[in-house]
Amino acid sequence: MNKIEHIGIAVNSLQSAGKIYGKLLNTTIYKIEDVLSEGVKTAFLSAGPNKIELLEASNPDSPIAKFIAKKGEGIHHIAFEVDDIKAEMERLKGEGFVLLNDEPKLGADNKLVCFVHPKSANGVLIELCQELEPRIKSQESR
Repeated sequence: MNKIEHIGIAVNSLQSAGKIYGKLLNTTIYKIEDVLSEGVKTAFLSAGPNKIELLEASNPDSPIAKFIAKKGEGIHHIAFEVDDIKAEMERLKGEGFVLLNDEPKLGADNKLVCFVHPKSANGVLIELCQELEPRIKSQESR
């Protein structure tokens, strides 16, 4: 694992939480994105090298909606950047960690992601993130 990639915070409203965290970090939201597969809308803020991902449920059955109903708004996960997500998944399985998915999934912010079950990480949901290769613009238009 290279570094903490971001901290995910479950919120009821991206708009109101964005104002709070914008004031706190003295910055603004630089990206909003829907992740349909997870039923979530995300907003990213950065302060120096650090990123915060705000997570708002986009449907009542999403993991974020369930998290907020059970625990309220707050820190949802810590994400770590990795170079090779599949190799890191295998390493963690070999160390006895329980993964929430067998294959990496497409996540927000141009990343492949996989989650480690909080029961195997002292109650903390861990996300692994691998940057996807950026597309070459000249090939996109073909």
